[in-house]
Amino acid sequence: MSIRRSALVVGLTASLGAVACGATAGTGAVSPAPIVTETTPVASVTATPSPTPTAPPEFTSKITKVTRDQVKYSWRPGCPVSYNDLRMITMTYWGFDDKPHTGHLVVNASVAEDVASVFKKLYDFRYPIKRMEPVDKYKADDYASIDADNTSAFNCRAATGSTNWSQHAYGLAVDLNPRENPYVEADGSHAHSNADDFVDRPLKKPGVINSGDRVVEAFASIGWGWGGDWTGTKDYQHFSQSGR
Repeated sequence: MSIRRSALVVGLTASLGAVACGATAGTGAVSPAPIVTETTPVASVTATPSPTPTAPPEFTSKITKVTRDQVKYSWRPGCPVSYNDLRMITMTYWGFDDKPHTGHLVVNASVAEDVASVFKKLYDFRYPIKRMEPVDKYKADDYASIDADNTSAFNCRAATGSTNWSQHAYGLAVDLNPRENPYVEADGSHAHSNADDFVDRPLKKPGVINSGDRVVEAFASIGWGWGGDWTGTKDYQHFSQSGR
């Protein structure tokens, strides 16, 4: 093979090799390899929602007939009403601990629905009540029930300082927070030492009842009067259908 022919073969082989390796025919330039960038997806960040405060449960009430055992101490033969004429209201009340509780109040059947409607209003505006138990929890001892700051209603007993039946003996009266709202004689004396700081009115403290406030208005809405409006002796805890 001549030297010239050999050179052509070598040139042709080189040229084909260049094209095979990515050269652009006719220019001899080599195309750069493409740059591939991998992007790692960023996880979407979702803000943790703020916890939604749990609203207090709605007021509930249930009115049921009273059994003889439920008024074992507070009712007896000779009372002005039969225990068959009484009803137990099981209902929600707002406590001094800012929590809802379930209480029990024994009242006359004729006023049970009205009384429950009043306590719904008290619950709705968060009027605090210490406790709500039938006086039978205290063996119908009115003094013990009051000393425990217990809200109660029916108790077959005479009115304070009288031989006549109390309105409580008919189930037509309610004593509300008796520590915060004591029975005060005309001379300013009272029977319970734990109520010493609650004698004067007006008084701005939790559970206290003042003239013309929402508690008085709530009972007035069903036609009940308040013992705080009496002349002379004041019974700040006392509400009754007759006003006495």
